[in-house]
Amino acid sequence: MAMPAASGSRRILVVDDEARVAETLELILAMRGYDVRVGHSAEEAIEIFAGWKPDLAIVDVMLPRMNGIELGIAIKANYPDCRLLLQSGHPGTAALLDAAREQGYDFDILAKPLHPAFLLDTVSQMLPGGEAPAES
Repeated sequence: MAMPAASGSRRILVVDDEARVAETLELILAMRGYDVRVGHSAEEAIEIFAGWKPDLAIVDVMLPRMNGIELGIAIKANYPDCRLLLQSGHPGTAALLDAAREQGYDFDILAKPLHPAFLLDTVSQMLPGGEAPAES
């Protein structure tokens, strides 16, 4: 569900293979005035990055084929200015985090489900300039 973006708003890419989760995050962020796009796989996210440079990527760790940590490494390597917020509802992500640390990447992972107020506060803190512009 694409929502119109406020002019000059921050760009956020949501990557989650669970459509309901991705659409909920998209709605929460778009209602706050962020320009949001959704990808349901790492491969789709990479395609979106090619033509649209988000300020922040919110990425689920447990994605099919390429996991979210591998995608995070690719994002950091190719788009170092993009902020990254990883999330997971699976307890088995510790091994993936350890492997990333061995490669020099230190990621924090937020536990799913994310409360909307916590998500918006976290996003506001991560993006330069703070909150999304107010809608007029």
